[in-house]
Amino acid sequence: MKNLRTGIGFDVHRLVKDRDLTLGGIKIDFERGLDGHSDADVLIHALMDALLGAASMGDIGNIFPDSDPKYKNISSLSLLNEVLTNLENKSFEIINIDTTIIAQVPKLAPHIPQMKKTLLNCLKIDNECLNIKATTTEHLGFTGREEGIAALATVLLYKNP
Repeated sequence: MKNLRTGIGFDVHRLVKDRDLTLGGIKIDFERGLDGHSDADVLIHALMDALLGAASMGDIGNIFPDSDPKYKNISSLSLLNEVLTNLENKSFEIINIDTTIIAQVPKLAPHIPQMKKTLLNCLKIDNECLNIKATTTEHLGFTGREEGIAALATVLLYKNP
């Protein structure tokens, strides 16, 4: 059983004007976007941290520091591909991923199928191995006040001996 590894990831970014909103690797038509050094895709950032945590490989801040100009405005899908290559090189296989996006706005349900399709293509896993959910905080906290968006991810990895 020690070849099974779990990881948890969390990320949050502030909503700002004059920025595209990218979640789950897709652009969403909305009047604000997430502020960050990269494209600030909180879903992919939480996913990467969960993957890295399960593999005991640190976190995205260590691997992709926001002080490095080469990551300025980079697509989080590109960063995820690099994480996946590192996992593969260490003989890890994704068993399951469960994610939650926490946002009062915009409504995300119509976008989840495209997010899932985009991530499945990148992750190269079966449809039933990835779940993406969205919820609000019933107008409570910073997400409820529409100040930002957060995401959680949990993963289960298998380490090939």
